[in-house]
Amino acid sequence: MTRPEILGIVRAAVGVELKGLTKLRRNIPPAVADAVRMIASCKGRIVFTGVGKSGLIGRKVSATFSSIGVSSFFFNPSEGVHGDLGALAKNDVVVAFSKSGNTQELLKIIPFIRRVGLGLISVTENSRSRLSRLSDISLVLPDAKEACPYNLAPTTSTTMQLVLGDAMAIALLKEKKFTAEDFALLHPGGNLGRQMMKVAEIMRKGRELPLVPEETTMEQVLGTIISKKLGVAIITGKGGRLAGIIVDGDLKRILLKNRSTDLFKLRAKDVMTRSPATIGPDKLVVEALSMMQGRITSLVVAEGGSRRPGKPVGLVHVHDILRQGFA
Repeated sequence: MTRPEILGIVRAAVGVELKGLTKLRRNIPPAVADAVRMIASCKGRIVFTGVGKSGLIGRKVSATFSSIGVSSFFFNPSEGVHGDLGALAKNDVVVAFSKSGNTQELLKIIPFIRRVGLGLISVTENSRSRLSRLSDISLVLPDAKEACPYNLAPTTSTTMQLVLGDAMAIALLKEKKFTAEDFALLHPGGNLGRQMMKVAEIMRKGRELPLVPEETTMEQVLGTIISKKLGVAIITGKGGRLAGIIVDGDLKRILLKNRSTDLFKLRAKDVMTRSPATIGPDKLVVEALSMMQGRITSLVVAEGGSRRPGKPVGLVHVHDILRQGFA
């Protein structure tokens, strides 16, 4: 086939699936609201199951539910009838995907589900199927043409299953008031986890902080800057509140401005930059990086943040941010 011919077939297949999704959007099963409420009130796990392509959809939707903090896993019904039914426990809710609703492997585990008293939600295209009739909640998808030219390979049908499953997850996310911070907590290794990382998670604190009172001699200040290896000293005033900051550049500017100045005779308050840039510990690291913008390398973390900075509680160096994968 030529390139244009292949592109034409791909466009046509996408168009067929889009028609299926449009049909689904116009015919959302009203019972989906009951299904979301059943899942939200579940005191056990949400168990997704299915065979073949529907099983693959179940695995993906289960992963989506897990990503929003819902205890979920995929259960293989074929293995279940050969000794794995013990994985299902009281208070669980089972969500079964099957286009026909008459898949034998699924039907064989229904007696156990009923006997144990688990909730059962089915997603099929056949309201008269045994699976639909045996379910507590039956979600019936509209009959739509498969993208396969022979209307055989599961394509449009599985796409509708996936979209409905994901949509239920989004509704559940709203129902449980799941936040972006909650999502990031479950994705610490991903880009979103970094985007939602708080300053308090990476800041230097405690003994790492180069804290010196404002009456400290510059000889001692210089000693602190060298020993803490951060190129900065945080100056504190009355009550331990933030008074200013001294960085390597401040020392160079004083020496260049007045070569006769005996730097060691000065005190921290004579050299420090007053009202330095600050940030609160509950702010996002991306905000700290934005404040730096290549102009400063260290940011004081203080109680009260940038509006009314109080006691310094930490320090964020640009290297600390870069080590976390920010750029």
